[in-house]
Amino acid sequence: MTRTTALLASALIAVAGVPAFAQSQGDWTVGVGVGYLSPKDDNGTLAGGKASIDSDTRPIFTAEYFIRDNLGIELLAATPFKHDINIAGIGDAGTVKHLPPTLSLNYHFQTDSAFTPYIGAGLNYTTFFDEQSDLGKLSVDDSWGIALQAGVDYAVSERGAVRLNLRWFDIDSDVTLEGNNIGKAEIDPWLVGLTYVHRF
Repeated sequence: MTRTTALLASALIAVAGVPAFAQSQGDWTVGVGVGYLSPKDDNGTLAGGKASIDSDTRPIFTAEYFIRDNLGIELLAATPFKHDINIAGIGDAGTVKHLPPTLSLNYHFQTDSAFTPYIGAGLNYTTFFDEQSDLGKLSVDDSWGIALQAGVDYAVSERGAVRLNLRWFDIDSDVTLEGNNIGKAEIDPWLVGLTYVHRF
């Protein structure tokens, strides 16, 4: 037996020894982790120039209640994300913070292994605040939009799992400067999350 084959066999045995992360009706899960939020490349036009909004990484939290076996309603929360706004031809246009609470309906695919993939869809509300700009009074409107996600849980115990997931949010917001509309910020970010999830 080669070393590679031996390592593969050991890994399969280790996975087989971990119980599946089952979710039954009435269960709760709580997750704590970190999320990397990355707006899409083209963030629209503001004040006649192409806008660019940078990425940020913050703690994220989830709570999910299972209304049926493998079917749960989940709330996503986070500490405030902060972004720099750059406008072509102007340069640094300011900074803004936001919170993206999101309510999703998730379906978890039951497997006979330690891996449990899932998909979800829901509604996102993004509220912007603490806008700062040397150009004047900057304001970014709050946004409602759909949210989609897919991920996988890897069971590390009967009640605990490590979750890796990818979310997409539809976030488009009107932006004003000194009370004048200067365009719409098309953010539509991706959120890569790594969390520990515990089932109660």
